[in-house]
Amino acid sequence: MPTLADVVALLDEWYPPATADDWDAVGLVGGDPADEVHRVLFAVDPAPVIAQEAADWGADLLVVHHPLFLKGVHGVAATTPKGRTFTTLTRAGCALFTAHTNADQAVDGVSQALADALGLTDQRPLVPAAAAGVGDGAGDGVGTGRIGAIAPTTLRAFADAVAAALPATAHGVRVAGDPERPVSTVALCGGAGDFLLDQLAGSGADVYLTSDLRHHPATEFLEKDGPALVDVAHWAAEWTWLPVVSAKLAERLGNRVETRVSTTVTDPWTFRA
Repeated sequence: MPTLADVVALLDEWYPPATADDWDAVGLVGGDPADEVHRVLFAVDPAPVIAQEAADWGADLLVVHHPLFLKGVHGVAATTPKGRTFTTLTRAGCALFTAHTNADQAVDGVSQALADALGLTDQRPLVPAAAAGVGDGAGDGVGTGRIGAIAPTTLRAFADAVAAALPATAHGVRVAGDPERPVSTVALCGGAGDFLLDQLAGSGADVYLTSDLRHHPATEFLEKDGPALVDVAHWAAEWTWLPVVSAKLAERLGNRVETRVSTTVTDPWTFRA
């Protein structure tokens, strides 16, 4: 059986830690590298409910996108949500691994997975790795966001296609722009992508899809007559990466490891009034 060290080596090969932002916390969070790995669960958030799901299934490793500990901590007692997550995993003998901004920018990473889910062709990074200033380990196709082509459609039809391609959430799909606007070039960024708005002026995109857009940046962006905006749930956009990395691991390790993608919705919004 592969060991935890073997699985971590593969994940680090596909999503090099050196390409993570310098403020990020990625890699192995807990677990003994010498332990065997039989089952791997993939999820977006290291939430207590996900930790319990991993424990109940008998997972040996939980791979998540968002870090459990992004800042320094002085304890992991089960009196806090993060402590409960860590305690649940430790009691179950389940290791924890995070691939965050290094997975955002990678080939077969979060933004590419989102672009593939929407059928984008002729994809390229919005900001190539060299321009993004990422560390060693970046190669061709590595970079922030993605831009590509789709068959000509309208903004309304594109939004409907987005809703059909992503897991359902209470957030849904918010759209800013003329519903009949022609759309054939799509820019996107998995997760919170308002930091890229200034990059889109000369991109040639008809629409920009991302998450967590705020009122003032979105309003000011639209006043410049740039691309239309599509805002989707942060969790849903990044969930599209989970089947991709799960399949990569299953393909490399064959039937020696069982993989599963969590479908538990950990988006914080639960309903609309």
